[in-house]
Amino acid sequence: QVQLVESGGGLVQAGGSLRLSCAASGRTLSLYTMGWFRQAPGEERELVAFIVWSGAITYYTNSVKGRFTISRDNAKNTGYLQMNSLKPEDTAVYYCAARRFGASSFDSWGQGTQVTVSA
Repeated sequence: QVQLVESGGGLVQAGGSLRLSCAASGRTLSLYTMGWFRQAPGEERELVAFIVWSGAITYYTNSVKGRFTISRDNAKNTGYLQMNSLKPEDTAVYYCAARRFGASSFDSWGQGTQVTVSA
């Protein structure tokens, strides 16, 4: 498994921006699909976005399309989630995750970073 550490969360007003980072160690991140998940209080964890190892394919859940951008820098072993036009409903703990090539699910997880968007 790869070890993941998120950073960049915080408190922001609606309409503002945050950039989350996910630093990987232990194994090269270039062999993994990277994803960002979020979990709000009382709700199930949901997949927000993912990006394959090459960056050629990305996915976004409908509620963040056009506002969030996922990216990665394999040379730095780091992934990013740029969040613009934030809304109060984006408030959640955001988790970085990685899925090994060929694996059926994400099997490495960070500890999470809190994002709070005030109205």
